[in-house]
Amino acid sequence: MRQVAVCGPRECTQQEAAWARAVGGLLARAGVTVLCGGGTGVMAAVAAGTAEADGLVIGVRPDTDRGAVCPGLSAVLFTNMGEARNAILVESADAVIVIGGSWGTLSEVALARRRGGIPVVSLGGWEIRDAKGRPVAATVVAADPADAVRRALDGIARAEPT
Repeated sequence: MRQVAVCGPRECTQQEAAWARAVGGLLARAGVTVLCGGGTGVMAAVAAGTAEADGLVIGVRPDTDRGAVCPGLSAVLFTNMGEARNAILVESADAVIVIGGSWGTLSEVALARRRGGIPVVSLGGWEIRDAKGRPVAATVVAADPADAVRRALDGIARAEPT
């Protein structure tokens, strides 16, 4: 079973929501379990796209507020851990796709890079620079939703033992 976390801001643009919805549908059609934060914005859009394609999508919530859960989720994990749930989300994934950017999304990129060994793909997300202003290759940049999914799944395939 392959699991891909899709991360992004709770307040996102229409473009980011459209990308997330498309990514969710593409992952579902590829037979991948989608993990997300289970809230608004990118999280709600990826859940909707996954559900529309009859896929499995699990929300990993930072709280225990059942009223804050977005529609479309197949299951919800209520962690009551605040932003620390980002570590659970990233550790449970075989790849991470980030769409857009917020501080929470940046923390998920950092956690995934710190973990290592998994692809981290960015669609319209953060550009990270070192102390001297040079770009750091923290993510693989995707051109569109199909490219993001392809890069994530290709990265998983390369990481799997043969």
